[in-house]
Amino acid sequence: MKVHFIAIGGSVMHQLALALHKKGYQVTGSDDEIFEPAQSNLQKEGLLPAAIGWHPEKITADLDAVILGMHAKQDNPELQKARELNLKIYSFPEYIYQESQDKTRVVVGGSHGKTTTTSMIMHALRKAGKDFDYLVGARLEGFDQSVQVTHAPIIVCEGDEYPASVIEKRPKFHFLFPHIAILTGIAWDHINVFPTFDFYLEQFSIFLQKIEPGGLLIYNETDEVLKKLVMANKRPDIRYQPYQVPPHTITNGKTTLTIENQSGELQVFGNHNLLNLHAAWYVCRELGMDAATFIKAVSSFTGAAKRLELLARNEHTIVYRDFAHAPSKVKATIEAVKQQFPNRTLIAVLELHTYSSLNEQFMNEYRGAMDRADKTVVFYSKHALELKRMPELPAEKVQAGFGKPGLQVMNDKGALMQWLQQQSYKNACLLLMSSGNYDGADILTFAKDITAIDN
Repeated sequence: MKVHFIAIGGSVMHQLALALHKKGYQVTGSDDEIFEPAQSNLQKEGLLPAAIGWHPEKITADLDAVILGMHAKQDNPELQKARELNLKIYSFPEYIYQESQDKTRVVVGGSHGKTTTTSMIMHALRKAGKDFDYLVGARLEGFDQSVQVTHAPIIVCEGDEYPASVIEKRPKFHFLFPHIAILTGIAWDHINVFPTFDFYLEQFSIFLQKIEPGGLLIYNETDEVLKKLVMANKRPDIRYQPYQVPPHTITNGKTTLTIENQSGELQVFGNHNLLNLHAAWYVCRELGMDAATFIKAVSSFTGAAKRLELLARNEHTIVYRDFAHAPSKVKATIEAVKQQFPNRTLIAVLELHTYSSLNEQFMNEYRGAMDRADKTVVFYSKHALELKRMPELPAEKVQAGFGKPGLQVMNDKGALMQWLQQQSYKNACLLLMSSGNYDGADILTFAKDITAIDN
């Protein structure tokens, strides 16, 4: 197979390129910018383009497939040449389907928890010695890459609801046709892509129709919006498995999970993670795993990168960071830490970094999201607003949206670091939530510093 990638430098695109190269395919690619770690990863395997930019001469009639990344524009010269030659052009998920038509396809969809749930399934299958392929949106301990495509009989995919490519505007998860589907919940986000909640909801209705006949839908019945959607789209030709928070206990900050009379202490915590684990269990059971094997496997799961990741700790202070940015994720993460450590002061810092989270019209969606934290800061940098070409976001609009008494709103990283240094971390949890980098503030060193001393 000869395959060419337009925009090979993307975080997931370059991973697919590496996977196909390892499978023995002849892989080429182009991009107008390639950053780390993609640059080093491609160079190591001899796949780094010799010159940056678009090169239509690379598009030849003997190509079996052209895979188009999100970064490429409609007027891309390589895309135009591929169209002229009438070549097969695929978005990333369309191509994944081409490679997995003979596999049992597991697709994890939903507004939150996709990466973690996918990672939990992968971790359990690997521990149980199962052969499988995968597609996941984060680095996971024990896995060399985030995409693997071999001749395995199973593929586990994180199902993204965002557009597949510049020429295929439908959501990625509409192209994967699962035999086993998970929906973790529905919470509106990214208003630049989904301008109304009804339009967002419709994408999940369509996904339900994409499940293969005879397939299984595993869904979070504690999410009323999702439950209502599932009931309104019932199909006689698929099976349904609702799930909820499974039986568990919390003792001295440690959670013990019980499934089918099998119990084990977990490395992760919080109701959102327990929900994710319960969904992962039903997938693994459908794939032939028993409860004892599953519990033993997931007891060593430490989480996906930047998902309630432990940065530093001592006897008095624990510091976590989390990718949380959407309102539902912020609320779930704060509640998880508060539930796990009810007697500690919870200091929560949220950076607004995405298009939606920096939009004044979206602020009310955050109402109540930080209520359970004891001390709170919302930070956003003027630089992020400038990069996204967005208007100024007034601090009073942020405070009104969150509705949290005592909330500090800051957009200067120096002021943020000064505030952090003034806090007492005796018997406290510091929770850092962001999909950005706090405008370059060295949060990691700060976390190590406050836990290196006795507060």
